[in-house]
Order: sequence, then structure tokens, then C-alpha cells
Amino acid sequence: MENIYSKKSCDHDKNLQPSKETVNRILNYSKALSVMNTKFGKIENLLN
Repeated sequence: MENIYSKKSCDHDKNLQPSKETVNRILNYSKALSVMNTKFGKIENLLN
């Protein structure tokens, strides 16, 4: 395990950029997600 985590990452990893579509999808999902705290715990609703 130690050898796996001590290796340096590839240079390709530094150039990763998400597309605008991916960012918009994540933002829209987070806007539609509603979390309510109840006496039974947290309830997550996806409002579409």
C-alpha cells in the first residue's frame, strides 16, 4: 500500500478540466436537492 500512495501522479492529471455541461449538471442537481431535518433523521428530496 505504501508504494502505491508514494508514487507521483502523472502529468496528465494536472490538465483535467470538466466541461461546462458537467458543471451545469452538478449545479442543477444541487439546486434541486432539498434536505429536511426531522425527528426521525434527515430526509433528502430531489425536486424535479
